[in-house]
Amino acid sequence: MGPRGAFLEIPLSVLATSLCAVSWRSFVVFVFISLFAVFIQTNGLFGTRITALTMAIGSPLFRKGACSPLLLLFLILFTTTTVYASVGDRLPEFQQCVQVCKTENCLPPNTTPLPLHLRLLFWTCPSECDYTCQHIITSTRLSRNEPVVQFHGKWPFYRLLGMQEPFSVLFSLGNFWAHHDGLYNHILKKIPATYSMRPYYVWLARIGMASWFFSAVFHTRDFRVTEELDYFAAGASVLYGMYYTVVRVFRLDRVSKRGVRKSWTGTCVGLYLAHVGYLKGVGWDYGYNMGANVAVGVVQNVLWTWFSVRRYNREGKGWMVWPGLVVMWVVAAMSLELLDFAPVWGCLDAHSLWHLGTIGPAVVFYRFLVRDSEEVLRREGRLKA
Repeated sequence: MGPRGAFLEIPLSVLATSLCAVSWRSFVVFVFISLFAVFIQTNGLFGTRITALTMAIGSPLFRKGACSPLLLLFLILFTTTTVYASVGDRLPEFQQCVQVCKTENCLPPNTTPLPLHLRLLFWTCPSECDYTCQHIITSTRLSRNEPVVQFHGKWPFYRLLGMQEPFSVLFSLGNFWAHHDGLYNHILKKIPATYSMRPYYVWLARIGMASWFFSAVFHTRDFRVTEELDYFAAGASVLYGMYYTVVRVFRLDRVSKRGVRKSWTGTCVGLYLAHVGYLKGVGWDYGYNMGANVAVGVVQNVLWTWFSVRRYNREGKGWMVWPGLVVMWVVAAMSLELLDFAPVWGCLDAHSLWHLGTIGPAVVFYRFLVRDSEEVLRREGRLKA
């Protein structure tokens, strides 16, 4: 696994500053601030960690006092990260343990057979030795009051039925259910087929289901192919999220904006193909992948926040702020990645809790899409009448 959490302060800071945006112009400024911050961090320019938080604090809105001190405190608390290196697999005692295990158990004719359920998930004798030694070393360190360390970029988890990260698998499937429920119990049942945004919402659910399915597969067994499927599906989900958000917010689904919609569709398809091509053809760069996904996610989150706050201020209906609340909920869930800690009971870590935290927002958001569709159809009906 690659580094996680390095870019999470960007959506937090940009989201919060977007809430202070008093005009469309300031909103656009914040979007470009976030993209520029991602570019700087991804490329390591000047050797300095310049974040969107730093830029936001220096922005005119902060200087004019448009944002409260409590919001500034929120930014400081939730945009500070600490990075720890993975040291477990470099420990001499771990390397010696693995070598001894392989020698005694993996060399014919004394090969130790593995249970069927482990073999079905492609566990081998060497990988079994690696897993066993991780927990031997971890138990030894705990008995000496030494901290738990990561191995190969991951915490030592207790597997369940051969699954490497059982809670991440469970919560990924929970997210899969949320999108499945949103599609079959809300979008298809409650939004008329005549509504022009309905196909976009159907694909939102389908891509979301695919993304979380591959997430569950990846957390079951971490191989290069499962990692690629997880990352590419997640990238498609994030990019499609920005795609349909722009279509809905600016009503590109209307016939009169067909040309703009085609251009926007082509742009997003091109971006995704370039993204996959870069990772496959140039290099598997975790920093770039994280930066690209965060940049796209920031645009989507800021758009929905601006859109919901603007509509609520204009019409005063409580359900219209749901997207903004969902964005805050998702960002709060993402902040769990910054609280990276050794798994509780050897199986529940910050990353799995992040997956748990994204189930609720998906459930709420599909209900918002139904309410929003009903409102749009009601207005369009009045205008035609």
